[in-house]
Amino acid sequence: MRVLGLDPGTARTGYGAVEYCRGRLRLLAYGLITTAADMEMPARLLTINRDLLQLIEEIQPDAVAVEQLYYHKNSKTVITVAQSRGVVLLTSAQAGVHVAEYTPLQVKQAVVGYGGADKKQVQYMVQKLLALEEPPQPDDAADALAAAICHLHFYRLSPIYKA
Repeated sequence: MRVLGLDPGTARTGYGAVEYCRGRLRLLAYGLITTAADMEMPARLLTINRDLLQLIEEIQPDAVAVEQLYYHKNSKTVITVAQSRGVVLLTSAQAGVHVAEYTPLQVKQAVVGYGGADKKQVQYMVQKLLALEEPPQPDDAADALAAAICHLHFYRLSPIYKA
C-alpha cells in the first residue's frame, strides 16, 4: 500500500510518500510544494493544486493522509492553512484517491507512541521507522511522512486489512 502524507500550508505544503510492503515501511519521496509570498492567494492555491496533482500522478498513492486542522492562536494562520487544506482535500478527492484524516494526537501516538511528543521526537522516530541516515527535513515534510506512517499503522490494524 502506498500513502501520500500531506502537511498543508500556504507557503509550504509538506509531502511524504511511504509504501508498506512485505512487513516493511519504505520511503518513496518527500519534500515541499512551495509558493511565493508575493503571489495572490488564488494563484498560491492553484499552484498547490497543480503540483499536488502532479505528485499524485507520479506516486500513484492508494490513500492520502492529512492531519486535521489544529487551532493556532493566530486566526489569520488558521484561515490560510484551512484554505490550503481545502485544496489538498479537493485535489485528492478529484484524483480519486481515498483521503484519511487524523488528529495531531493520533499521528504522534502512531509514530512516537506518545501524543504529547514534540517535533524533534516525531522527526527522530520517522528517521528510525524509515531507516534514514538523518532526520527528514524540513519539519513540514517530516510531519507529512508521519501522517503517512500513521495511516499505514491504522490501516494495518483495521479488521479489513489483507497483506
